[in-house]
Amino acid sequence: MTGRGSGAKADVVPLTPVESPLPTTDGRLPGERGRQTRQRLLDATVELLSTTSWRSVKVTDIARRARTSPATFYQYFGNVEQAIRVLAEGMVDQATELSELALGGWSEQESWDTALRITEGFLSYWETNRAVFRVVDLATEEGDAQLRGIRVRALNAVTVALAAVIAEGSPAGSDPMAVAGTLVAMFASVAAHRYGFEFWGIRTRNLVDTQARFLHWAVTGRPAPADVVGRSSLDTAAARRAARARTGRAARP
Repeated sequence: MTGRGSGAKADVVPLTPVESPLPTTDGRLPGERGRQTRQRLLDATVELLSTTSWRSVKVTDIARRARTSPATFYQYFGNVEQAIRVLAEGMVDQATELSELALGGWSEQESWDTALRITEGFLSYWETNRAVFRVVDLATEEGDAQLRGIRVRALNAVTVALAAVIAEGSPAGSDPMAVAGTLVAMFASVAAHRYGFEFWGIRTRNLVDTQARFLHWAVTGRPAPADVVGRSSLDTAAARRAARARTGRAARP
């Protein structure tokens, strides 16, 4: 998960899930084999959430996919909702790792690489947790205060880290948390709709480049390096033709 001055990469590498030391339902701490079983159950839950309405996911489905039994599932989780909450808490742990990227170097020599690492890192973070974020968002709309709180904590970790950097002097606004919150909302919305953008011919590498430029300017007040994506004049012309085809109107030169 690195950024280079020569261009933003289209591919993203998932952040490593953080293992939770939670006990079993009877209060025992699982050993290595138990932790592996528990992780298989969580992985199976994510796989099912990726393809199935979360309210349709059953314990038997999870156990079958994890190659174990419902009785084993209940050793680790009280129900499907608890397994989802454990996955959601894992998003908070990973957000702490992500927020550390914001504390990277913002000098003139380092700032563009830092902006790229944060942008790529957020996209990786969302992609790793896409299925869980979808469930959390749906449950939040239905009034689930606990999952809503988890989502707020996850994104707030990144927002606070960015605000600390922005507070040193940003041209984007006088309230660092407002600026950081706007940036994080942009990251979340773009990541959530990534495949919709791709359907319209907008490449992920260009989404990364665009967001990194907004972030770079908001933090430093300096424009990003020119041509960091490595687009030739032919690439630019092709992009304009694609924009005309998608929107039905001419793109500005």
